[in-house]
Amino acid sequence: MKICMIGTGYVGLVTGACFAEMGNNVICVDENKEKIDILNQGGVPIYEPGLKEIIQRNVQGNRLSFTTDFNEAVSQCRLCFIAVGTPQDKDGTADLSYVLGVAAQIGLLMDEYKIIIDKSTVPVGTADKVREVISAELKKRGKQDIEFDIVSNPEFLKEGNALQDFMRPERVIIGTDNVRTAALFKELYDPFVRTTNNPILVMDIKSAELAKYASNAFLAAKVTFMNELSILCDKVGADISHVRDGMGTDSRIGPRFLLAGPGYGGSCFPKDVVALIQTAKTLGHDLEICRATHQANQRQKAYFADKILNFYKDQNADLSKITIAIWGLTFKPKTDDIREAPSLEVIERLTANGIKVRVFDPVGMENARKILGNKVTYVQDNYEVLHGADGLAIITEWNMFKSPDLPRIKESMKTPVIFDGRNILNPPEVKSLGFTYFGIGKN
Repeated sequence: MKICMIGTGYVGLVTGACFAEMGNNVICVDENKEKIDILNQGGVPIYEPGLKEIIQRNVQGNRLSFTTDFNEAVSQCRLCFIAVGTPQDKDGTADLSYVLGVAAQIGLLMDEYKIIIDKSTVPVGTADKVREVISAELKKRGKQDIEFDIVSNPEFLKEGNALQDFMRPERVIIGTDNVRTAALFKELYDPFVRTTNNPILVMDIKSAELAKYASNAFLAAKVTFMNELSILCDKVGADISHVRDGMGTDSRIGPRFLLAGPGYGGSCFPKDVVALIQTAKTLGHDLEICRATHQANQRQKAYFADKILNFYKDQNADLSKITIAIWGLTFKPKTDDIREAPSLEVIERLTANGIKVRVFDPVGMENARKILGNKVTYVQDNYEVLHGADGLAIITEWNMFKSPDLPRIKESMKTPVIFDGRNILNPPEVKSLGFTYFGIGKN
């Protein structure tokens, strides 16, 4: 099939590259010339393991191309995927201006039947708005008789594991009211589920739109539930890891998304939970669990920062003379994404109290610098960042941090104190070497 992917952000690039990998001809279009130039020169503007290789392979095979020419890209393809950003607006709702702007462009030039697919994460009712915008543009041109279909095809990609998620999806959701379109999409996605026999679920458009938000909100609530319990563990002297074992072996609960930490971040959970809350609010309904999830997550980020601050305050230390080294800036490992990352809140609270902060992240330093500026000192080595530090805070669970050279860490630091925000170290081993250790929900 010939596919137009509008938007070369995270979702657009991964989706376009994976469709091309299965033999489809994909044209990715973006108005950002700098991005397209990078892609046409063999680079990739985002970090995702394996993505560069799959893009290069399909460009060389003439199945994948990149352009800024919207008209040329859309006119060649029957399937047009909208994969542009839906940032959070001031009131917490999803900003649909980019999605609807693309819809208007399609309506301005469409001269034959097309299928327009919402791949961006959008609130319930967006497909109706896209349909209205395209119909209005066709009517202006006197071409209101041209038929088109709108499809909701939400993405379920985990940053750092996106290629595997797309190539072997647990499920594919197709929201459409057209039987023929449903059959076409089953054909499109069949190669991805053929070996796993995982389902392609066809449903009405509104249910498809809501399924994406519902999934993210539920997972965010699951993470936050454990984070709340970790605070209780700190207070009563329990171990959150043992609590997780006791819960996770229950088949009704399962072990995934039960790891306590300094709060969730990224481009999906924070934005989608708030957007779902706002959608319900406009309809006079209060999603209390979602609202509590959002509030508790904000508290969790502050809780970890305050754990660091309170340790030094209890020792009557002059905070202006304290230096904290931070391992990990991205919201999760295997990505360079720092949007809503817990590290940002932790750094903000530490520096606001006069503490000096030195940071290291294997891939997220450049993006962090755009937000943090000169608030922190950037160090290009995870051991060098420790020199003279009064404490180490581990905020992202990169593999390289899980089995570190503890004697070397102790030798580098002024004071051997570790704040393990991801519970990735072995507390007895760390303490046996003379470190003061603080985990999340561990004593």
